[in-house]
Amino acid sequence: MITFPNAKINLGLRITERRPDGYHNLETIFYPIHLEDALEVVPLKDNKQEYDLKITGTPIDGTPEDNLVVRAYRLLKQDFDLPPIHIYMYKHIPLGAGLGGGSSDAAFMIKLLNEKFALGMTTGQMEAYASRLGADCAFFIQDRPVLATGIGNEFTPIDLSLKGMYIVLVKPSVSVSTREAYAGVTPQRPDVPLTTLIRRPIEEWRDCIANDFEPSVFRAYPEIAAIKDKLYDMGAVYASMSGSGSTVYGIFRESVPYVDEHFGEHFCRIRELE
Repeated sequence: MITFPNAKINLGLRITERRPDGYHNLETIFYPIHLEDALEVVPLKDNKQEYDLKITGTPIDGTPEDNLVVRAYRLLKQDFDLPPIHIYMYKHIPLGAGLGGGSSDAAFMIKLLNEKFALGMTTGQMEAYASRLGADCAFFIQDRPVLATGIGNEFTPIDLSLKGMYIVLVKPSVSVSTREAYAGVTPQRPDVPLTTLIRRPIEEWRDCIANDFEPSVFRAYPEIAAIKDKLYDMGAVYASMSGSGSTVYGIFRESVPYVDEHFGEHFCRIRELE
């Protein structure tokens, strides 16, 4: 059985306060997009192994035990009689990009195991398991636009559709650590809720919907700022860095030809939004 974990973008991102536990509360909108990995599970005949993981596509650092799809399998195995399995993953979503690729892999692994082995979990149960693997993992269980608050782990469905528009994703070679991104932000409570601003025409978003990570990240990495400027020069109605970066996206009303020619060797993709 095979499934295709998809990425997400952040529409606006505000850091509202620092918590006593050292984490930060935030306000953002997660919007799913069709940039996908591939994930397949096949029973393993050799019962001497618990699992076998094979990754193709973009290489992933770290041991198999640290991979989120393995952690998802082992988490469920504590409560369910799961057999040994082969895990095949083709990694296409860039790493360290602010697109949620690892979180999506974990959530889709939970959904895949639930379906393949008839575990009978409800949506709520799958979300509970996913939340134990990462703050935003549970978002990908239902995989629909939400307002995310708390540390990015509290979700409120939002009626928002960008269907028929196009998104250009550009991932430069540089990466931004989450710790570095947070170090450059001063938390501040917004005057107007993001859910109000997102109702404005998309052409107005440029002036009112921001990513709080951008100012400090752009100072440290001017090449990321230049990508955002270029997307606007190309006619984007809205452009932003996603999450803590380093991917920058532009939303267009029409498809954009020859996007690769504008961004050289950077990872660059165009997708129609749904």
